[in-house]
Amino acid sequence: MLDARRRNACPICGKPIVAEFRPFCSRRCADVDLNSWLTGVYAVPVTEDEEEDEQREEGGDKPN
Repeated sequence: MLDARRRNACPICGKPIVAEFRPFCSRRCADVDLNSWLTGVYAVPVTEDEEEDEQREEGGDKPN
């Protein structure tokens, strides 16, 4: 039952979701979430292997 409530609650403030702003309750909460992504509060984790691949693609690390 608690999981169903969470699915129907805004992840920012916990109020009920409004279809127009899904999964948020308002434009304000959607903007708060967007700001968190843009300022680096949220980040997608990267493994070291992916970082090494990027360096190789940029030419920073040449294979032996």
